[in-house]
Amino acid sequence: MTPIDEMLPEYDFSQGVRGKHYQAYREGHSVTINQEDGTTVVQNFVLEEGTIILDPDVKEYFPDSESVNHALRTLINLIPKSREK
Repeated sequence: MTPIDEMLPEYDFSQGVRGKHYQAYREGHSVTINQEDGTTVVQNFVLEEGTIILDPDVKEYFPDSESVNHALRTLINLIPKSREK
């Protein structure tokens, strides 16, 4: 581990709440950008229909859409098809 990867002692996350902003992020969020000239730009972001957010441990194995879709199609093939009566 390099020094840049280490947590500094002055960082205190003991009162942090995991996932505190998760739902708000999924519903859409704004980013305020303070320009060097003193102006402010606000950009609004909304996740598109069908957007999937992978947890970091899953993303490690499935880094792109192609790998996720391949894995899901493999699982779909394992699911028994419903029988019509």
